[in-house]
Amino acid sequence: MTQQDLPAGWVVSTMGEVAAVVGGGTPKTADPDNFDGGEIPWITPADLSGYADKYITRGSRNITEQGLKGSGARLLPTNTVLFSSRAPIGYVAIASQPVTTNQGFKSFVLPESIAPSFVYYYLKSAKEIIEGLGGGTTFKEISGAAATKIPLVLPPLPEQRRIVAEIETQFTRLDASVAALRRAQANLKRYRASVLKDACEGRLVPTEAELARSEGREYEPAYVLLERILAERRAHWESQEKRRGKYREPSAPDTSALPQLPKGWVWASLEQLVSGIRNGYSKRPVGDVGTAILRISAVRPMAVNLQDIRWVDSKENLTDFLIHPRDLLFTRYNGNPGLVGVCGVVPDGTKGVLHPDKLIRATLVQQETMPAFVQVVANIGISRDFLSQRVRTTAGQSGISGTDLKAMPIPLPPLAEQRRIVAEVERRLSVVQQAEATVEASLARAERLRQSILKQAFSGKLVPQDPDDEPASVLLERIKAEREAEARASATSKGKSQRRGKRKATA
Repeated sequence: MTQQDLPAGWVVSTMGEVAAVVGGGTPKTADPDNFDGGEIPWITPADLSGYADKYITRGSRNITEQGLKGSGARLLPTNTVLFSSRAPIGYVAIASQPVTTNQGFKSFVLPESIAPSFVYYYLKSAKEIIEGLGGGTTFKEISGAAATKIPLVLPPLPEQRRIVAEIETQFTRLDASVAALRRAQANLKRYRASVLKDACEGRLVPTEAELARSEGREYEPAYVLLERILAERRAHWESQEKRRGKYREPSAPDTSALPQLPKGWVWASLEQLVSGIRNGYSKRPVGDVGTAILRISAVRPMAVNLQDIRWVDSKENLTDFLIHPRDLLFTRYNGNPGLVGVCGVVPDGTKGVLHPDKLIRATLVQQETMPAFVQVVANIGISRDFLSQRVRTTAGQSGISGTDLKAMPIPLPPLAEQRRIVAEVERRLSVVQQAEATVEASLARAERLRQSILKQAFSGKLVPQDPDDEPASVLLERIKAEREAEARASATSKGKSQRRGKRKATA
């Protein structure tokens, strides 16, 4: 912003003109005497990650006097504005007591005629401009020299205070609205979990047994459905030209520790319900042409994102790794243990897409309704807990095996009841998704409003100007004169100290 863009009485300056820019340091960590028992607050950028308060008293660690003297750390006075200059650039806080920082900060020690809160909010608003001053190849960093060049728009001191007061008034109202939206998000998340839990425990819709009794009719219990599925499973195996050996009956789940199901339901293992389970293509995808292959991140609870793909350029026969509509995909490996074993259904219309080795494809015998129902129960409750307890972590990767997946217990209701459950889940979750989208849009608007408030504040449009205020140009000249006087006094003191040292050396 140029001078002509600003109100009368404002001035364009730099942080180096109005503040002392101070770096930080880290005592040698190999020496415990630099930290153990220390009482001097020592702050790192990690201490400001997720930190929402304006003022900070201390970080997660203190240093000792030895650590302070033996490092580049400096004891910064109260009201110093701390600004993280790398990893990442842009965290801001005000010291509420004397503190030190590591080298990840360029801190601003201000004169009394500059309001620390004004600079705090200004630096937050100017993050993109400041990042443009950064250098470095591995990661960007603001050097001490660059920090002095950070532009600063400076109003008169009384207006600085009025601006801060108005920002905080508006932010307080905005924060209350955001908190209400976050509560709504949490409530929607709990409601979603409640819907899914009720679905897999037979409490979401009237059971088929209850309806049959009230309507005076017969119904097909799930054990009959399971018998039919097992018969179709065997027939499918027998129809295969490349079958080997003798048909092996799938193992039923161990029900000794499983809860009782609603009338008409039965426990089944996933192995009993599928015609096949297989891992995906194991070679690393390269290039941007060939056959589409899903990334592991494409599968999330009750969702398969067909746009989250890479490409395989191979002359191999990849038919065995193709996914088909209504296949179930389970995450076999993930860096996040909580995402191992989650399940989604392949959407209708899917063609020519592969699944990778970190996903497991399961094809159910009954393809009409059951994939959508199994997707629900596999992601919550007993079935989900079963897989979660079998996740193993090695070298930072967590995973399950196909054997674990086959043994997963599935609560199976009658087919007609499955249809009603799936329809009701889809209806309720559709409402939840619309509400969540509305909340997300409102949160985005709140953040845009927050930025708009800051933009107005530092362009002189948030509060009215008072012509009786001392112009910032006068304030700036006084700050420069005071700093020059301090520099001369410091140089004089240093010169006297050096002369005393020479006299002592020659005595």
